[in-house]
Amino acid sequence: MSRPLKEILTAADAVDKAAKAAKALAAPNVAVLPRQRNEGNRGAHSAGENLNELIRRVAGASIEEIDRVILELQGVREMLRSEGERVSRELNGYASLNHASLTAMRVIGDSLKQWKAAPGL
Repeated sequence: MSRPLKEILTAADAVDKAAKAAKALAAPNVAVLPRQRNEGNRGAHSAGENLNELIRRVAGASIEEIDRVILELQGVREMLRSEGERVSRELNGYASLNHASLTAMRVIGDSLKQWKAAPGL
């Protein structure tokens, strides 16, 4: 495997690991405040609900942003993989072309040797 392809695959693996780590962080891990059952503490109950709702909104926005980042990282990973495959195909094509050129040069060289060695020239 060529060095650039190894580097591309290593980068793709790093992107994959980052996406998995981001997804693990995105797991809903928000503490829900217990509801106040005491009717006398309506103000505390209302404040607790407001705080709980605020935490849900902030966590929801963060989770949505992390999900967007994960999708973007997955797109980058796929692009890196496809580019790695393309580079590999290109390298194989150049190697084949190089081999064909070397073979043609040998044939030409051998023909010139025979032509020079031919009597009467």
